[in-house]
Amino acid sequence: MTTSANELFGSPKREISVILPVLNEAKYLESAVNAIVASDFDGELEVILAIGPSQDGTEDIAKKLASSDSRIVIVANPTGRTAAGLNIAVAAAHFSIILRVDGHSQIPNNYLSLAFETLEKTGAVNVGGVMAAVGHSIFERAVAGAMRSPFGVGTSRFHTGGSAGAVDTVYLGVFRREALIAAGGFDERFTRAQDWELNFRLRAAGGVVYFDPRLIVTYRPRSTIKALAKQYFEYGRWRRVVSRRHEGTINYRYLAPPFTVLATLTSLVIGLNFGTIFLIPALIYGLFIFVASIKISKSVGELLAMPLILLTMHFMWGTGFLTSPKSLVPEVALSP
Repeated sequence: MTTSANELFGSPKREISVILPVLNEAKYLESAVNAIVASDFDGELEVILAIGPSQDGTEDIAKKLASSDSRIVIVANPTGRTAAGLNIAVAAAHFSIILRVDGHSQIPNNYLSLAFETLEKTGAVNVGGVMAAVGHSIFERAVAGAMRSPFGVGTSRFHTGGSAGAVDTVYLGVFRREALIAAGGFDERFTRAQDWELNFRLRAAGGVVYFDPRLIVTYRPRSTIKALAKQYFEYGRWRRVVSRRHEGTINYRYLAPPFTVLATLTSLVIGLNFGTIFLIPALIYGLFIFVASIKISKSVGELLAMPLILLTMHFMWGTGFLTSPKSLVPEVALSP
């Protein structure tokens, strides 16, 4: 049974604490923070930067930003881990709405206002929108296209868009602070998927997680195939951890990549050793990659890069899921 956050905590006050877990974000941090403080939101605002041990001058940029605007506050995140930084920032926040932004993302001018409006009208405990991947180089643009297509990432609304409504999870998130704390905050044992895992606990407690397609956040995709492979391998292995911790949270979208890995490799091994007819599953998947690349790509350069990008995303996610060790997150109770 779902419960309105407005019924539990009252209507939200017109105040927002924006939190950013930041590690080696010198390239984008200034533009990310400037977009926040330039918001059209007419309530109280603070920006909390949880700075991890960076080697690219991020801390100097953060200090410069803080010195120019009293609403910007710096807190230390000694481990540099995302979940830990988020919890440290939440603990330092003064306001009842917690809005997460990443150091390599950028919000539009009306994002905070729309987020407040959606949180107030829906009675949700967390709202979010579209992870709008935007690249600069040909490779990044191709990755962005794959990340916004169901051929690349399935049908999650925060990737591909869709109608407003209750969902399992959202990108980043705009939280009722009381609900976030009552749920136990972010689980610091999770390197990845900590947002999905938290949203599961929020929903299990009766809260609503709400998707609004008007909430669009610009996301900067990985710029090399190596970085993309590492990212999607980690996505897969940590999504498996969530499925172990919370039974019944796996659906066909999450099983598709590991099934594809097993079916394709089995087809190739058997087909090359016992007869070409067994290569049919692998050939069908290859045809899917070819057609998907044509549909997603917007230039010849993107088309040339797209097959490798899609193969990397699918196979690394699936391999990460299949090889995820139980030792990643020990089965112990989450600290309140």
